[in-house]
Amino acid sequence: MADQYSINAGGSMQSSSINDSRRMYNFGERVAELAPAQSPFFVYLSKVAKKSTDDPVFKFLEQRHQWQRRNFEIKTTNEVAAAYSSGAFAYASNDKVLVDCLYDKYGRAVSTAVQPLFLLKDQLVQLECKYASDGSTYAADVHHATFKITADPDLAGDAAASGLVLAFISLSKPGVGAITPANASKLKVEADGKGQVIGSAFAEGGTDPEGWKDEMYDREGYVQIFKTAIPMFSGTAMATRYRGKADEYKRVWQEKLMEHKMDIEHAMLFGIGSDDSTSTGPVRRTWGILPYTERHGKIKSFTYASSTYDNFLTAMEDIFAPESGNSGNKLVLASRKVITWLNKLGADSFLGNTVALGHTATTSGGSNAYALDIQNVKGAFGHNVSTVNTIYGNLHFVAEPLFRGMYEDYAVMIDMKNVNYRPLAGNGVNRDTHIITNVQNNNVDGRKDIVMTEAGLEIQLPETHAILKWS
Repeated sequence: MADQYSINAGGSMQSSSINDSRRMYNFGERVAELAPAQSPFFVYLSKVAKKSTDDPVFKFLEQRHQWQRRNFEIKTTNEVAAAYSSGAFAYASNDKVLVDCLYDKYGRAVSTAVQPLFLLKDQLVQLECKYASDGSTYAADVHHATFKITADPDLAGDAAASGLVLAFISLSKPGVGAITPANASKLKVEADGKGQVIGSAFAEGGTDPEGWKDEMYDREGYVQIFKTAIPMFSGTAMATRYRGKADEYKRVWQEKLMEHKMDIEHAMLFGIGSDDSTSTGPVRRTWGILPYTERHGKIKSFTYASSTYDNFLTAMEDIFAPESGNSGNKLVLASRKVITWLNKLGADSFLGNTVALGHTATTSGGSNAYALDIQNVKGAFGHNVSTVNTIYGNLHFVAEPLFRGMYEDYAVMIDMKNVNYRPLAGNGVNRDTHIITNVQNNNVDGRKDIVMTEAGLEIQLPETHAILKWS
């Protein structure tokens, strides 16, 4: 790191001095550049995901577009049609198909099924069903039946399910195609069978349909006040020439600036968000990406000895699910131990089961090398980056020095589109990293400075982030 101790308000160097008694703002633009390999997450946040907030408790909304889903499940087994006659299945007088789904009106996954409120009259739906061509014995394999919803779904009959009145359109079997039912044919849908909306169909000159909308989910985050003091130096100490570096004050000042930056890195990784009241005022703490993802995101487990690229790719199938709002690119902060595992070559290693085995699968169980493309490149911000291109999206592995000790087996996948660094700035005052000089009392023969930041981490759509844990 260069011995540089002065900035101006715009961030360029050498136009003002730390001997100035004024606050110097916008230092946050430069502090991220100090030893970037030591604090990769803070560097990426500062460079590509910075968005100020004018409130220390900042609110934000998450939108999960449910038109990407609109899939549901059958709640109870039901013989939806007694018999096929005159081009349609004839319904019993009380037949309604009960359906539910496992995500709420905000698009969040839930453990207890709820009503699929996106189902409307005149929509076309396709259901898994069992088919009996002779009217008595149902085939063991699953068929797909297309229906039209002919009435507004019944939401009163079951608090956790919608009752659908359906009109038969067509029947098909995967791998076979369309099936023409005979007069004695019957259909049955079974509990936990799958269904999905496949569009809508209206008569020419018809009336307007009903509508539906998804809801935006409200979350909040907190800015945290970081302070690092350059300890008191007497006037005598500041005038003394020392061995090593002659100006001891400037040496310590530089070290404390790095300490301050690393405090922010620690908080953005490991912080537990809270807003506590004390006798002197509120104390706010920002969320860190790792505990927040552990609580609200996805967790995938691997083993050093036996996990292969096949296991890795299976996890990526879920992590990169498009309906979650993924961008297709993940920054993966990993411990050195995990980075070592990733880059080892050998017949039984991660790369050995992928790239190192050549262009075809081998008898040892390796995958096709074209399934994975790994490149070791120099990142734009000074990091060494291992870029892994999978069929689902791109992973950019960067070593995180703070993942050590109890976190030596961890990596965290971060969708950078869904995180923001939020420094407090409003009313013409910027509380991003800045310096307050000469905070000592006026009658003290010495000097003390403070490096200060007020900022927090905003984490949206936690299901787009994931913890990878090795054992």
